[in-house]
Amino acid sequence: MFKEAREESQFQWSMLGDIQEGRPNLGSNVHVAVYRLMQFTLRDILIRDLGVEKADGIFFEAGKKAGEEFYENILTDKKDLDSLFADLQKTMKELGIGIFRVESADHEKGLYVVTVAEDLDCSGIPVCSEEICTYDEGFIAGLLLAYSGRDFQVKEVDCWGSGGRVCRFTVVPK
Repeated sequence: MFKEAREESQFQWSMLGDIQEGRPNLGSNVHVAVYRLMQFTLRDILIRDLGVEKADGIFFEAGKKAGEEFYENILTDKKDLDSLFADLQKTMKELGIGIFRVESADHEKGLYVVTVAEDLDCSGIPVCSEEICTYDEGFIAGLLLAYSGRDFQVKEVDCWGSGGRVCRFTVVPK
């Protein structure tokens, strides 16, 4: 399940297990610092061993797979894109991921600008003059791919890391 070599992702939602059974006393919550400890140390080692470009590619692809799975297993209102975005906004806030908003939308052209405030990945980190939410770029791309069947290019243009107070992403069809 976790140690065999593979060419394709084999992740399945069921791999998350039964959290209520496995953590009857601690539940599903964990401190943001613990999440970031895992993410930032993993990213640090990937950059050290593989380089920035490869590490970013891995984080993007992992986020994309997570977005597809999140769409299939968590989001419930998928009748149109506005309903999907509203469901995503509600769910991300409930789960403590961040506060999702659509700043602008051109449904006809498939162009969007979306933001995530209080982002789990970066809000409150020291300013480093970089947009760092590559995983989030993939997550949004994966959600939209699962919804529409189309690939989108998602690019973070503002980040807490670069001095912003929200993470802002442009979304354009590929």
